Amino acid sequence: MNVIEINGLTKRYGEKKGVFDLNFSIKEGEVFGYLGPNGSGKTTTIRHLMGFLNPDRGRCTIAGLDCRKDSAKIQQDVGYLPGEIAFFDEMKGVEYLRFMSAMRGKKWAERADEMLSRFDLDPSGRIKRMSKGMKQKLGLVAALMHDPATLILDEPTSGLDPLMQATFVALMREEKLRGKTILMSSHSFEEIEKTCDRVGILKEGRMQALVEVTALKTSRRRVYALHFDSEQDQAAFARQGLDVIWQGPGQVHVALTGDLQPFFSALAGSRASGLDVVTQRLEDVFISYYGGNNHDHSAV
Repeated sequence: MNVIEINGLTKRYGEKKGVFDLNFSIKEGEVFGYLGPNGSGKTTTIRHLMGFLNPDRGRCTIAGLDCRKDSAKIQQDVGYLPGEIAFFDEMKGVEYLRFMSAMRGKKWAERADEMLSRFDLDPSGRIKRMSKGMKQKLGLVAALMHDPATLILDEPTSGLDPLMQATFVALMREEKLRGKTILMSSHSFEEIEKTCDRVGILKEGRMQALVEVTALKTSRRRVYALHFDSEQDQAAFARQGLDVIWQGPGQVHVALTGDLQPFFSALAGSRASGLDVVTQRLEDVFISYYGGNNHDHSAV
């Protein structure tokens, strides 16, 4: 059964601004990663799902409810974290959580204390004195505390430290096991890799691919930076026939896919003085996946 359905969704802000003829669905119990560069239309899509915008054409539904006509019901039931959270800064964190609980017809949401403990957040202070990370945790608690069946999270780990990012990933895995349906936009490949079943890749408001995460993992290049103390050693390594994607003073960056044996053989015969893993941005992964072209891999 599909919980989230988007059919022909179009909202134009300009020639390449907005979203154009989007069509995809998310099944019950599926964790769906929504990916793309800044300005690609991810947040515009999410705002339509929450009923904040009128589409120029098309429609979207959550659990059979029209996202525009039934927006009040959807906003009450869905766990939503916006990419830019607007708080009442003069409120204390606990007052904000009570306010959000009351908006959903509750005195205090059933999982609020559990979520506060999971994210190690003391909500007693005023929001205006909270750091970006604390505000992000407060937003996550507000989105999760009423135990919603559907979660829509826009850049959920923005501002969180690595420990809290790991806490979030573990929690999403648990929520998936509990049957939750989750749409999550992110710029972290590792976050998507660890939590999502399938991803939609957006560019300039158009869906470029719907693909299983396992396929995206397979297509992902691993990039390593090798360090050399002499130009001769560096030049000798660069001539080994590997996929050298960048060179600079004392460094060679090599991209690897598939069989790693040629790389290990070249490494064993080199005079490299150091080896580091290069963290890839999601945009780099997309380029690798498409080979730089806008092919349509929407067979999934």
